[in-house]
Amino acid sequence: MRREVVERRRWLSEQRFADLLGITNLLPGPNSTELAMHVGLDRAGRAGLMVAGLAFILPAAVIVGLLAAAYVAAGSSPVGISLLYGVKPVIIAIVAVAILQLARTALRGPLRLLIALAVVVLALIGVNELLLLAGGAAAMALVRGLPGSTWLARSALPLSLVGAGLAATAVSLPLLFATFLKIGATMYGSGYVLVAFLRADFVDRLGWITDRQLLDAVAIGQVTPGPLFTTATFIGYLVAGPAGAVVATIGIFLPAFALVALFGGLAAQMRERPLTAALLDGITAAALGLMAAVSLELGSAAIVDPMTLGLALGAAILLLYRVPSVWIVVAGALIGLARGFLV
Repeated sequence: MRREVVERRRWLSEQRFADLLGITNLLPGPNSTELAMHVGLDRAGRAGLMVAGLAFILPAAVIVGLLAAAYVAAGSSPVGISLLYGVKPVIIAIVAVAILQLARTALRGPLRLLIALAVVVLALIGVNELLLLAGGAAAMALVRGLPGSTWLARSALPLSLVGAGLAATAVSLPLLFATFLKIGATMYGSGYVLVAFLRADFVDRLGWITDRQLLDAVAIGQVTPGPLFTTATFIGYLVAGPAGAVVATIGIFLPAFALVALFGGLAAQMRERPLTAALLDGITAAALGLMAAVSLELGSAAIVDPMTLGLALGAAILLLYRVPSVWIVVAGALIGLARGFLV
C-alpha cells in the first residue's frame, strides 16, 4: 500500500502515511483494511472511506468464497486432503514466526513478557479471550499506577462477557452475524490473533467447525490476496453456504467502517495519553499470548508425523530468511500432493 499511495501515486506524504498507520494500530479490527479506509477518508472524505474499504474487501471475499465452494465440493477428496496435509504445518510456522517477530518490539520489558506468558497459560485452560485482552490492558495500567486504572480493572470482567452467551449448537444466520460482528469490533493485534477468536467461538463455544477446518480456512485466507479477515467468508460458507459467506463477511468488516468514520481523527491522541498508551501496550502483550496459545493448540492438529514436523521447521527457517510466505505455502501444498501420490 505504501508503494502505491506514497511512491507511485503520491497521494500521501511519507509522514502522513506513517501517521495513518499509527492511527490504524490504535483501533480494533482488521488493520490492513482500516489503513485502506483511512487513506480513502484522507483523500475523499466519508465517500472515499466507503469506496476504499469496499474495493479492498470485495475482490478477496469473492476469491475466498469461490475457493470455499471448491473446498466443500472437493476438500475431502484425496487430492484436497493431500494438498492441505502439506499446507497446514506451514500455516502453523507462519503464525509462530509472526509471533516471534512481533514479540521483539511488543514485549520489551519484563511486565509485557509476564502478561503474555500469563495469557498463554490462562488461554490454554480455557479463559475467555476478551477477558484476557481486557485483563492485560488493566494489569498494565494498574502496575503503572495511572489514574482511572482501578476502575478499568473492575470493568474488565463485564467487558469480557460481550457475546459470551453465544453458545449454541444450531447454525443460524443472525448468530453467525452477531459472532463475527463481535470479533470485528473487539479484536486487537495482528490479523493472526483472529485465529484465537475464531477457535474460541466457532470450535469451542459453538462447535460449528473443527480444528482441521479452521486451519484449512486460515490456509485459504493466507494464500489469497487481500485481508486475512476474509477467512470469515470461508467459515461462513462452510457453516451456511453462500448466504453464510455474505453474512459473515459483512459482520466482521462492518465495525471497521464505523470505527474509522467515528474515531479516525481522534485515535492519534490515544498514544499520547499515558492511560490509553498503557492500555494499548497491555492489549498488545495479551494478544501475542493468545496467538501463542492457539498456535500450540492447532499445532497438534497440523503436525501429526515427522514429515509435517519437518515442513513446519523448514517453513520457519525460510520465513526467517524472508522468503515470501505465499511461496512457502505453495511449496507445502506441492509436497503434500506429491506425498499423496506416492503413499
